[in-house]
Amino acid sequence: MATIFSSPSPILSSSSTTTTASTATTIPPKPPHSKLPLHIPLSKQPFTTLTAAAAIATILTTSPPSLASPSSSYQVYYGTAASAANYGGYGGNSSKKDSAEYIYDVPEGWKERLVSKVEKGTNGTDSEFYNPKKKAEKEYLTFLTGFRQLAPKDTVLNNLALSDVELQDLIASAEGMSSEEVKDEKGQVYYVYEIDGVGTHSLISVTCANNKLYAHFVNAPTPEWNRDQDVLRHVHESFKTVGSF
Repeated sequence: MATIFSSPSPILSSSSTTTTASTATTIPPKPPHSKLPLHIPLSKQPFTTLTAAAAIATILTTSPPSLASPSSSYQVYYGTAASAANYGGYGGNSSKKDSAEYIYDVPEGWKERLVSKVEKGTNGTDSEFYNPKKKAEKEYLTFLTGFRQLAPKDTVLNNLALSDVELQDLIASAEGMSSEEVKDEKGQVYYVYEIDGVGTHSLISVTCANNKLYAHFVNAPTPEWNRDQDVLRHVHESFKTVGSF
C-alpha cells in the first residue's frame, strides 16, 4: 500500500524596498515583467496529469477482485456407466462422448481418481473427481442397474447409504437435511438432497434412466463448502443423463 507523504509548504512572505539615496531623486523599484496572473486552462494541462488523475479516480471507485473468488471454468465429463466386466478403469472415459449415459461439469484444476473394477462391482462407483488442494472436496457418481423408476425419496436415500459408508455417517450425524422432487424440461424426475453434517456438506441428485439408477454426489468439508459453495452448487446442478438435456 503506497503512502503519500506531504508537508505543508512554507508561507513565503517578504517585502523589500530597495532605495538608492541620492542628493536629488529617489529611484522607485522596477516593476515586474508582467502583472497578469498566470492561468492554464484545464484543457491545456499536460496529458500525463489528466491521465494520472483518471487512473487514481478509477482505482478509488473500483473494488478489487476477491482472491477467494471461485473458478468459473469447467470441463464437461461424459460418463459411460459401463459394467464392471466391460470397464477398463484406466482413463479414456472423458473422450467417450458418443457412448456417454450421463454428463456433469468438473471445475478447472480438479483431478480424476481412477475407479477400480472391484470398487465399481461392489458399490457401483463409475467416476470421481477431487480438488487436489483438499481431496475431501469431491464429486462422484454411482449407478445401479435394474431400476425403471424411482422409489419414495426416503427409501432411495437409505438404499444408497447401504453401500456408501461415508453417506451412512453423514446421515447419522446430520444437523439438517432437505429433499425435493424436481423435473427437467422433458419431464424427467430427479430427487435432490442436501445434507448438512458435522463438518461436512453434501449435495446429492438421483434419477432413473436407461433402466439404471444414477446418483451424483458433491461433498465438501464445511470450510471448503463455505468458500466454494457457488462452484459446488453449479457442479451439482450440471448433472444430467444423456437425452434429458
